[in-house]
Amino acid sequence: MSRTIRKKHLLAGLAAAGVLGVGVAAPTVALAADNTSPSPSASASASASDDTDRQQQRADRQAEFAEAFAKELGVPTDKVTAALEKLREQRKDDRPERPDAADRQAALKERLDQAVEDGKLTQEQADAIIAAAEAGVFPGPGGRGGHGGPGGFGGK
Repeated sequence: MSRTIRKKHLLAGLAAAGVLGVGVAAPTVALAADNTSPSPSASASASASDDTDRQQQRADRQAEFAEAFAKELGVPTDKVTAALEKLREQRKDDRPERPDAADRQAALKERLDQAVEDGKLTQEQADAIIAAAEAGVFPGPGGRGGHGGPGGFGGK
């Protein structure tokens, strides 16, 4: 009997520790997410500023990579940079062109209309999703957190 009680106490203690762990971790994760993601109400000018910052950060990372790669290979950095740019240009032609915002909105509307027709969504839900997309709440392909694949605006 006392052995069963000990197991119950152990399980209760573990459950309490798990709940406490989640209670401490959840606000921490939420706070971290608030600091790294833009708010849905960010203005267009803030978005343009973020794009410029991201482009600059990308350029800085590419320069650091080229420098490290050049050092590893024992060749000049400008030679590696030129080679990487040449490869980037060659691959650019192989990539499919991304649809513009209007095309993505039209594709979204078609998918939502089909979901309403199939009974998966109500028309009110579809209208709310369209309104949110038009307001810029959802990131598009290539944007922060966006995906061009299935489930993204560019996917099918």
